[in-house]
Amino acid sequence: MEYFNIFTHVILVMALGWYLITNLQWYNYKIERVVLKHHKWQWHITYFLAPIVLFYIIPDIYFSIYFYLLYMTSFVLWNRKLDRGLVLTGRVKRFLAILLFITFTIHGLCLAIENCQNKAVFIPLILTYIISSLMEKMFFISFKHQAKQRLQSIPNLKVVAITASYGKTSIKNYLYQVLKNKYKAYKTPRSVNTIAGIVLDVNESIPLDTQVYIAEAGAREKGDIEEITMFLEPQYCVIGSVGEQHIEYFKTLDNIIHTKMEILKSPNMLRGFVHESVPIKNYNTITKFPDELNITMSNLDGIWFDVMIDGKQEHFTAPILGSFNAVNLTAVILVAYELGMSIEEIKMAFKDLPQVEHRLQKIEAGGKIIIDDSFNGNLEGMLEAINICTHHQGRKVIVTPGLVESTSEANILLAKEISEKFDMAIITGELNSHLLSSNISEAKVHILKNKAELESMLAVQTRAGDLILFANDAPNFI
Repeated sequence: MEYFNIFTHVILVMALGWYLITNLQWYNYKIERVVLKHHKWQWHITYFLAPIVLFYIIPDIYFSIYFYLLYMTSFVLWNRKLDRGLVLTGRVKRFLAILLFITFTIHGLCLAIENCQNKAVFIPLILTYIISSLMEKMFFISFKHQAKQRLQSIPNLKVVAITASYGKTSIKNYLYQVLKNKYKAYKTPRSVNTIAGIVLDVNESIPLDTQVYIAEAGAREKGDIEEITMFLEPQYCVIGSVGEQHIEYFKTLDNIIHTKMEILKSPNMLRGFVHESVPIKNYNTITKFPDELNITMSNLDGIWFDVMIDGKQEHFTAPILGSFNAVNLTAVILVAYELGMSIEEIKMAFKDLPQVEHRLQKIEAGGKIIIDDSFNGNLEGMLEAINICTHHQGRKVIVTPGLVESTSEANILLAKEISEKFDMAIITGELNSHLLSSNISEAKVHILKNKAELESMLAVQTRAGDLILFANDAPNFI
């Protein structure tokens, strides 16, 4: 029986460690965010606190029955239902290996001592977290130094760093598509925008013949963008639209603005391109944009706009949805022009500009028009997506969790626009479901708590001729 209890204890600690590292991976390995910013606190109770409490207060035999029949069954099912499950990176494998080693070590010491009953749960978890964090910091310092050397080894490399509250990934992708017509350009993949992600990308992926490296810089706290900037030392810095995205982390808009402006601290900066939403003084090295932007048309086929370049009004068109993208494309024009592309070359590149996946991406399937805007999580962009959809003459359906990391006022405004312009609203997740449903016509609302059922719901509720807008997407831990 003693060895069975030891086995149960080991499995318990490893399950708790699996839960902990899963949450740490979601929240960028910030323990304070796991504790204070988690949107599903009931998961902490069910999968972390409850088994620990019961382990200490009920007899071993009853705990074993609860643990194997109830806890482990629900824990395995919970993991299978996650749309963003644990990725077994090197860091995760090291964490789990350290945890297993410490757990067995404690049991070995206890077996060597008479009358020792090992009830340690927090000790192996705490020791593993501390040791793992210290190890990863040491590894990261080495990886960062290696990446810095790799960057410096690329001759005549020009680096463009982009930050914004929203739109930075779009600017990065559009700029890459334009520049690759003339230069050997490379961009950070997907939405990689942390110092850890950029260091990994430089070490593993950037080609040594790259002429222009385009990177985006994101932040959750003051100093994040400065750290990226001092690592990349970009010659060209872009600050796109700035707003209240991630307000729950920064508390005030001023804090967001000052954090975004950290990108201008680059010691190698030749020119900065700063959106007019940023209150910055006039400097010779700063170009504010957009200058006299005039959007002449925006619909389900693309955008047409005029912008002033070197005192001359230029007309551009692109098969990209969303009038707000005229602002993003203006930044692209300015950077590409600064890097040596002519206006005509930029206009030609715009004609074949591909849509950015999951950002107002238009797809036609089964007679339905799908607007995939699932990677757009800001109010301005979502309102623009709604406005574009009004051009569709048929029935309109929206699938959304609302705004995450935003204010109640913003979600109420969003809900009222949805209620006015859509025939059906499918609300995913619980985070904003009450707020949205109370501000959308009751007959239009369908609340979907389990996203796994979305496909079957759409098959039943929609038909050929419908337009379906996927507006924002939140993983189910939110």
